[in-house]
Amino acid sequence: MASTERFLVAVVVACALLASNNCHAARYLADTAAAPAAAGVVPGLPAVPTLPTVQPVPQVALPPMPAVPAVTVPQMTLPPMPAAPKVAVPLPPMPTVPSVLPKLTLPPMPVVVPSVVPKVVLPPMPSVPTVPMPFAAPPPSA
Repeated sequence: MASTERFLVAVVVACALLASNNCHAARYLADTAAAPAAAGVVPGLPAVPTLPTVQPVPQVALPPMPAVPAVTVPQMTLPPMPAAPKVAVPLPPMPTVPSVLPKLTLPPMPVVVPSVVPKVVLPPMPSVPTVPMPFAAPPPSA
């Protein structure tokens, strides 16, 4: 079982290494690094290009929407639903299940006398000394 887990871990690590795309990142940055830039620019990152200006779109007037004629749906009447025939099937009588277990009579429960249970007295609770906590705020003064 341990060898299967080790093999699975090795496969996952190999897939992660093969799928990574940062192998030549340091060399790429070293080759494409520009001269020292002005203040406020991060060295090693290319400058953000400016967006080209877009010519404004002239306003075009659309022709008016033609009126849609109202469609009238003719009223139709459906034929009445035929009545489903009622089928009365008599059910067979329920068979009687024979009793396998014999009738048992249980003896009466014995009466528990309350004086038999001993009285239990708990020892007194010891007092817990109060220890000042160094991280707690001091109590407010009156």
